[in-house]
Amino acid sequence: MSNGVRSTGRRLAVDELIDDPKTRIIVCCGSGGVGKTTTAAAIGLRAAERGRKVVVLTIDPARRLAQSMGLSELDNTPRVVKGVTAMEGAPLCGSDEGSGGRRAGELQAMMLDMKRTFDEVVLAHAEPERARAIMENPFYQSLSAGFAGTQEYMAMEKLGQLRAAEEWDLIVVDTPPSRSALDFLDAPNRLGSFLDGRVIRILTAPAKVGGRSAMRFLNAGMGLLTGTLGKIFGAQLLTDVQTFVSAMDSMFGGFRERADRTYQLLKAPGTAFLVVAAPERDALREAAYFVDRLAADRMPLAGLVLNRVHSTGAPQLTAERALAAAEALEENGSEHSSPDAELLAAGLLRLHAERMQIMGRERRTRDRFVSVYPDVPIVEVPALPGDVHDLDGLRAIGDRLSGAA
Repeated sequence: MSNGVRSTGRRLAVDELIDDPKTRIIVCCGSGGVGKTTTAAAIGLRAAERGRKVVVLTIDPARRLAQSMGLSELDNTPRVVKGVTAMEGAPLCGSDEGSGGRRAGELQAMMLDMKRTFDEVVLAHAEPERARAIMENPFYQSLSAGFAGTQEYMAMEKLGQLRAAEEWDLIVVDTPPSRSALDFLDAPNRLGSFLDGRVIRILTAPAKVGGRSAMRFLNAGMGLLTGTLGKIFGAQLLTDVQTFVSAMDSMFGGFRERADRTYQLLKAPGTAFLVVAAPERDALREAAYFVDRLAADRMPLAGLVLNRVHSTGAPQLTAERALAAAEALEENGSEHSSPDAELLAAGLLRLHAERMQIMGRERRTRDRFVSVYPDVPIVEVPALPGDVHDLDGLRAIGDRLSGAA
């Protein structure tokens, strides 16, 4: 990591991060609408074009990632992105070292399908007959399709699967927007607490108690409990839950163990978290939350990516001077210009003044963050004139991330 000091704080050296073979996982987190998905894709592409074999996993429901990578769709299976070319910084080919030939890596991308991932877990850890019973259970179908916390838990499962496969040098994870981006840190406890919860266990208790007298006694108590719960949730739901928990019982421990392993993987050397934000008050407030949370959980924070920073080609022309010149043109005009040209020039001066005012607000907001977190490395990414919709756009973002632009 670069230790060069700038007025904006320490500089985040993105190329050093992605070139380091010890970096195996990069997690991009941040609030919604700050360019997090694009940042993850740009980092993945740049790492691949510098010689690494990369997979980008997104759990953001947006489809921009597929479009920018030239893919018709993304699903739960990594798909190869075509058009990856070697760039300066990529390793030399063995046969071309004398001529300076470079070797590109490989880029694959995928989007988390939480239901399919849940199905894969069941199929991998249950006998075929039991797996079929689980997957046909109505409660399981609801749980796997949208139960609170399931998406984050399955993101942990998928990340663990990708890392265990040892097929990629680098895994880049694009997380859901807003504070839920860190919910996957809590996923082991959240889903595990649900699956191991008192009510869930009581619902299957009769099957685990031996002896007729004990069964009669327990069933009497169960009758009172299920009668009460049945009025609240519906008798059919309770039946579905009982059937589901009975079928899943042998798998509960495995869920927690795998998620705990992935959680430890996120804390281990080789993992780097990047907080992505825009130079706006609300976005940087969220960024501060992420930084504090990662520090509390002892997660390895690499730095902050400050996206869509405004810039100008005429920084010496202040907003005040531009507005004064615009007013002078509008009031007095110029003997050397036509009225239309004067209005156009005045309009451009006002636009420049507005841009300078925005830049001033962004600088003050950024400086407040830096004053609180002076040790967090930052890279500022200037705003592009248009949306990113192809690999060249991602390359432009990558150049800005690295400081090459």
